[in-house]
Amino acid sequence: MRSAWLWLLVIELLVVAVPSVPTGNEILTVTSFQNIEANITQYTPTWDSLDSRLLPQWYDEAKIGIFIHWGVFSVPSFGSEWFWNEWKDKKLSQYVDFMKKNYPPGFTYQDFASDFTAEFYNPDDWAEIFQSSGARYIVLTSKHHEGYTLWPSKTAFSWNAVDVGPHRDLLGELSNSIRKKTDLKFGLYHSLYEWFNPLYLHDKNNNFTTQLFVKQKTIPELYELVENYYPEVIWSDGEWEATDEYWTSKEFIAWLYNESPVKDTVVVNDRWGKGDVGKHGDYYTYSDRYNPGVLQPHKWENCMTIDKQSWGFRRNARLSDYLTMEELVQTLAQTVSCGGNLLMNIGPTKDGIIAPIYEERLRGMGAWLKINGEAIYSTKPWTYQNDTFASGVWYTKRGSDVVTTTVYAITLNWPKNGILKLAAPRLVQNSTVTLLGHGQDLQWLSRDGIQIWLPNKAKITSEWAWVIKMTKVTN
Repeated sequence: MRSAWLWLLVIELLVVAVPSVPTGNEILTVTSFQNIEANITQYTPTWDSLDSRLLPQWYDEAKIGIFIHWGVFSVPSFGSEWFWNEWKDKKLSQYVDFMKKNYPPGFTYQDFASDFTAEFYNPDDWAEIFQSSGARYIVLTSKHHEGYTLWPSKTAFSWNAVDVGPHRDLLGELSNSIRKKTDLKFGLYHSLYEWFNPLYLHDKNNNFTTQLFVKQKTIPELYELVENYYPEVIWSDGEWEATDEYWTSKEFIAWLYNESPVKDTVVVNDRWGKGDVGKHGDYYTYSDRYNPGVLQPHKWENCMTIDKQSWGFRRNARLSDYLTMEELVQTLAQTVSCGGNLLMNIGPTKDGIIAPIYEERLRGMGAWLKINGEAIYSTKPWTYQNDTFASGVWYTKRGSDVVTTTVYAITLNWPKNGILKLAAPRLVQNSTVTLLGHGQDLQWLSRDGIQIWLPNKAKITSEWAWVIKMTKVTN
């Protein structure tokens, strides 16, 4: 709660420096007094109020993040991160057979936790890999649907990473390393529900007319995470069985925006209650691996995973199960062109290792972005997302004036004759055309669109996709 002197000072400044008092969600910035809060908007726990908040600029500019699925499910590392649910609830045959062949009768899912050792976990090493990937933020699973927390949660006695398993605050260590070693934003995934928690099942059996689980588990956990670890992304999940009234989501988000230590920079997704996906939140996820291929009216995120079958690590995965670098760069280009961010998932091992296949993909993305990041970071969607002449071309832009706009054509295919034909851009006489990473102006001709003569491909260091930069594009 703001003190009386602060409000008096704000009122005095408004009278002296501002012709009218801001209303609604306007922002008052007082540059002469650094101790005055920049944002005096108070959000109420209604979607109309919460949805009026402007998206913090850093998130739109970041474009690419790393998702990290890590938990007790990393021990069996078979099937998917839904192992417990698929084995005990759905009783799918492949999971039942796996347990019969490899574990004694009476073995429980909780017994896996003692083997979640993380003995090779070095958060500084992780931070270096993430920095090298070119990502601008990370999102770690603080707790998945199994209920096991990667921090010493007060509400998860004997089912957290300090009490059982590695006996370490895995979340806190990574938070420290990310902030100490990188300039990445630190974010957290959190599942609202837990498959087999008795309190949740009690509320569910009562058709969610009771809130024992929410009041004793979910909301206290969220406050713990924010107040102790300062995440700048809250990636909510597990909302789909109950409404946001049950989860008291709006009340939590109002506190997050108004009073929390990350109130000015935090972003939240759209998974806060049954029916809320694609309707409420700073950015929309719609569904896992959502990539519409067309421009969206609201900021969105393509959360996807390098392993096409699972978010958690799988010991029996084959090379063909992983997306190639070409596929990853294509996904990035298409996502950013259509106004989204790409959240690219990896699954560490139970030992705390980022497997070489994941490391190779992350460093490969970083190598591509080092040359071509100008066409990704801080860009905006252009008038056109792709091209009618050339397949596999996706556009981004900088600037807004029609005669000063810089447009980037991210081409996924190198033309066989070395001449790239584009239908969408219109150039003027003093426009320039370059290839990022090449440095010299390219020859071009305006004829039924434009034709661009590319340099010798053998002399180009960029791989997987190439970026044509065009200045003074007029449409």
